Amino acid sequence: MNVYGSMDRQALDAAYNNSGAVADSDQYLDDWRRRSEALRSRMPERLDLIYGDAPRTKLDFFATNGTGAATLLFFHGGYWQRNAKEGFSFVAEGPLAHGFHVAVAGYTLAPEATMDSIVREARTAMRWLHQNLATLGGHPTRLYVSGWSAGGHLTAMLMDEAAVAGGLAVSGLFDLEPIRLCYLNDKLSLDAEEARRNSPLLNLPARTAKLIVAYGADELPELKRQSREFAAAWSGRGLPGEIIEVAGCHHYAVLEQLAQPDGLLAKALAAVAAD
Repeated sequence: MNVYGSMDRQALDAAYNNSGAVADSDQYLDDWRRRSEALRSRMPERLDLIYGDAPRTKLDFFATNGTGAATLLFFHGGYWQRNAKEGFSFVAEGPLAHGFHVAVAGYTLAPEATMDSIVREARTAMRWLHQNLATLGGHPTRLYVSGWSAGGHLTAMLMDEAAVAGGLAVSGLFDLEPIRLCYLNDKLSLDAEEARRNSPLLNLPARTAKLIVAYGADELPELKRQSREFAAAWSGRGLPGEIIEVAGCHHYAVLEQLAQPDGLLAKALAAVAAD
C-alpha cells in the first residue's frame, strides 16, 4: 500500500535513509569528530555558552580576528534525533577563513523533545546570540543562520526572524509530511498538524532576508526534490534567494563545501554577507 506518492512504507523509508545511501557515512562522521576536537582544543575560550534551560541548549562560539564581524549560527543535522554540536565544530573552519565568527548550537533531540520544542529552542538560540553579539565581538545586524539536513530545516524556520540577515540551508527538509509517514517518525511522533506548522514549504514568511538553498547533485532523489520544491516556492513568493546544486556531492560531502575555506558554499555565504 502506498503511503506517500507512489511509495510504500519500505520505499519511503529508503528514500530518506541518508546513512544507508552513503556507504562511508560513518567515516565522514568519525573524521568530522576528529577535526571538531582539534578545533575545540585550539579555540576553547567560549565553549558551552548557555542559551536555554535544557542540558543541550548550549552553543560554542569561535571568534575570528577583529570585532564587529559577521556571525554565522550553525545547526547540526541528524534528523532531529541524533548527533551533537561537539561533532560539528569543524564546519566553522570555512566561515572563519572568510571573516565570520561562528556559533554552533546544540538542541534537545527527539524523543525527549517534540518538533515544536526543537524549533523553539532554535529560535531561542538565535535570539540569545543576537542579544549577546556585541559582547562577543560580533555585529548585531550581521547575523546569518545555516544548518545541514535537520539543521537546514531549522535554518528555514528561522528566516522569518527580523534579526536574521541571511541564511544557508544545506540539504534541508522543508516538507515534514513524508517524514511523518516514514521510519523517522518512530522517535519524532509528529502528527499531521505539527508536521504542517513546522514545514517551511507551507509557512513561507511575508518578508525575509536572502536564503541560499543548497544540496548535492548525488543526494537521494527525495532530498533533492525537497530543496528544489522549496526553492521554487520561495522564489515564487518573490522572496530573495538562490538555489545551488553542488556537483559531485552526496549528502555528507556537500557539507564539506561549507567547512572548507575554498568550498563553493563557504564562498557563497561570504558573497551574501558582502552584499
